[in-house]
Amino acid sequence: MKITQIRNATIVIQSKDKNILVDPMLSTKGTNIPFKLFTTKPKLNPIVDLPNNTDEVLKDVTHSLITHCQKGHFDHLDKDGVRFLKSKNTPVFCSERDIHYLTKKGLNTTLFQKNKLNTFFNGSIELTECIHGSGWINNFMEHGVGYYIQLKDEPSIYLTGDTVLTDFVKQFIKDKQPDIVVAPAGKAQLDFGKPILMGIDEILELASLMKGKLIANHLEALDHCSTTRKELAKKVEELSLENKVIIPQDGEVIKFN
Repeated sequence: MKITQIRNATIVIQSKDKNILVDPMLSTKGTNIPFKLFTTKPKLNPIVDLPNNTDEVLKDVTHSLITHCQKGHFDHLDKDGVRFLKSKNTPVFCSERDIHYLTKKGLNTTLFQKNKLNTFFNGSIELTECIHGSGWINNFMEHGVGYYIQLKDEPSIYLTGDTVLTDFVKQFIKDKQPDIVVAPAGKAQLDFGKPILMGIDEILELASLMKGKLIANHLEALDHCSTTRKELAKKVEELSLENKVIIPQDGEVIKFN
C-alpha cells in the first residue's frame, strides 16, 4: 500500500490496481473564502499551492471517498474536485448524508451504510463517528464520517475524518488497533468557539493508544489551522515517537508493506 499526501485532508490510497482519492480539494492557492474573518487578517484559502506531482498522482485515480462536503466544507470537496471527478466519471463512495447532495452535482455515487460492514473491493469498509468540534460550536458543524478500511493482504487503515479526539475514537483505536491511522492535526479553530480538529496534545494522546503508524495531516493549508509541522515534529521528537508518527509534506508518498 502507498499513501500520497496531496494537501490538507486530500490523499490518495494506492492498493494494487485501486487508487482511491480521499476528499479532493484541488483548487489553486487563494481561490476560496477565508474561514477566519474577524480575529486575524483574512487569508484566502487554500493558503498553499498543490504540490508539483499532483497531476501525476491524479492521473491514476480510480475511485474516490468523501468524508463530508456540506455546510461550506470546500476543503474536503471543492469545485475543482467536483470537476475532476465528473471529467473521469470516477465512482464516488459516501455516506447517506451526502449521497443526494453529490448526485445532484452529477457525480457517480455509491452509498455506504452506517452500522454495518460494507463490501469494499476485496475487503470491507466501516463508517465511523466524527465530532467536528468541542462545546457549542459542534452544533453548527458538518460532522461527516470516518472510514475503517480492511482490504485483503493490505494493512488496515482508519481515516478518522474531521473530528476532535473523542471517547469513541479512543475506544475504536483500542479495539481495532488499525495498522495505519490518518488523523487531522491542524487544530482548526473558527473566529469563535473551541477547536474543531485535534491539536498537538490530542494527536500525541491518540498515538499513545496505537500500535500502528499515525499519519498526521490537515496541516498548513488553511487559514484556520494553527498547528505547524515543525511544532508537531518537535513534540513527537521529545517523546521519541518518530517511528510511530508520520508528518508528511505535501506531495510525499508513504509506502507500507
